[in-house]
Amino acid sequence: MSDITPRGDSPFIDGFTLSDVRLANGVTLRVAIGGEGPPLLMLHGHPQNHLAWRKIAPQLAQKYRVILPDLRGYGDSDKPVSDETHRAYSKRVMADDISLLIDALGLERVAFVGHDRGARVGHRLALDHPEKLSCCVFVDIAPTATMYALTNKAFATRYFWWFFLIQPYPLPETMIGHDPALFLRKHIDGQLKTPGATEEVIFNDYLRCYQKKEMIHAVCEDYRAAATIDLDDDAQDSDKRIEAPLLLLWGEKGTVGQLYNVVETWQDKARHILGHALPCGHSPHEEVPDLFLSQLQPFLDSVL
Repeated sequence: MSDITPRGDSPFIDGFTLSDVRLANGVTLRVAIGGEGPPLLMLHGHPQNHLAWRKIAPQLAQKYRVILPDLRGYGDSDKPVSDETHRAYSKRVMADDISLLIDALGLERVAFVGHDRGARVGHRLALDHPEKLSCCVFVDIAPTATMYALTNKAFATRYFWWFFLIQPYPLPETMIGHDPALFLRKHIDGQLKTPGATEEVIFNDYLRCYQKKEMIHAVCEDYRAAATIDLDDDAQDSDKRIEAPLLLLWGEKGTVGQLYNVVETWQDKARHILGHALPCGHSPHEEVPDLFLSQLQPFLDSVL
């Protein structure tokens, strides 16, 4: 069973209301929803929450019913207990959350946009629940297995947290917990290449969530899963392809854009691919929102 508990208007995204949605698996996700029209579900990445979409969500809500969840372990969503297998934070389980959320909202299919970790959840969602997706947009990622397989000094230096956060508990949790504001600010400043893209009030909300011990642990478990059980799941499904139309958007100034031919990395993962670079770093929707929309909206219009 699922139930929805209203939590009032969003203080940061005009026209959106907040709800806690209890899923059939017992996990509760914080979700912001606004607008009417075809459903569009958007998943944020690390280290943000659903406010990552604040600059584009109101405009999208003029044409779509925009659904902005906090991933399990992030923001104000539940942070389930994990174990040594890290299965609770595998992309398969996180994708199951989103499938159940679609059900809980009385929907059959959604257009999907995911950034960073949210896009990795979207990749698994597209493989495990293809009937739930009309199209996919992945923002600033190459496939997880590809990035690990091609690891070199440049990648390990730029994305050091892929190797730091996966260290056994409680080492990274303890070190981040000593000064989460420092870690969060250095992480965001290093990833985004557009000064001022994250307003201080938004940074403070990211920090409100990130400084909680439960979230720090959940983040580490998310990355531990990515380096272990997620790779096993991907290997077992190596013959599967994303069937829905896929749009790839990335920042040409970021690590993904500079180290990989992004479209090429997805060629054996999806059947129908479009791709465009944008003049920014890791978070195009926060750094160059108008340009981001100029690529996103025509794609959505073509498939919805």
